[in-house]
Amino acid sequence: MKKILVAGANGQIGKHLVTLIQKSDNLEAKAMIRNREQASFFENLGAETVVVDLEEGADAIAKAAKNVDAVVFTAGSGGHTGKDKTIMVDLDGAVKTVEAAKSANVKRFVLISSFDTTREAILEANSSFAPYVAAKHYADEWLKGSDLDYTIIHPGLLTNDEGTGQVNLASKVERDEVPRKDIASVILESLENDATIGKEFQVVSGTKSIKKAVESL
Repeated sequence: MKKILVAGANGQIGKHLVTLIQKSDNLEAKAMIRNREQASFFENLGAETVVVDLEEGADAIAKAAKNVDAVVFTAGSGGHTGKDKTIMVDLDGAVKTVEAAKSANVKRFVLISSFDTTREAILEANSSFAPYVAAKHYADEWLKGSDLDYTIIHPGLLTNDEGTGQVNLASKVERDEVPRKDIASVILESLENDATIGKEFQVVSGTKSIKKAVESL
């Protein structure tokens, strides 16, 4: 049974992911949460919890990553916080989690990024969105520059619609919406398929089953 540390577990994708992991046959979740009050949701699923704030030092995250087989970073500052939180969570939090995984000798790392994090996307974004894209860009680059077995997932516009189990997934796809629940399923499938190691791809709703879409990478 492989143990997966989910950073940002109390986020919407994180909750879907931990639920899916706990239902799977060969994975189990360790939910990394910011406050003890968030624990009951995960404990009710039978998942282990650990309280670590992403704004703490990398040592605290490394301690949480001890004896796990993979780390998934689903954390994000959200659209209603300032540039300071974007830097501290989406960039510094992600970089510290990568470094913590290395310290804890965890090779597998899955990062949930933004749909387009190219330098062109930073230049094209408006002044309020550009810092978020820049933070995601440099977090992606940091992970790619590590020696970890990484997968970077770039979701389209996230919705709370019920998942369809069908996506359009490739290195580049047309911008569109995608339910958070389907992104959680893509993460789960990526964890179970080593063909996703060293890959990054965009995901939107589509017509191919998630399993087949991931296998076709």
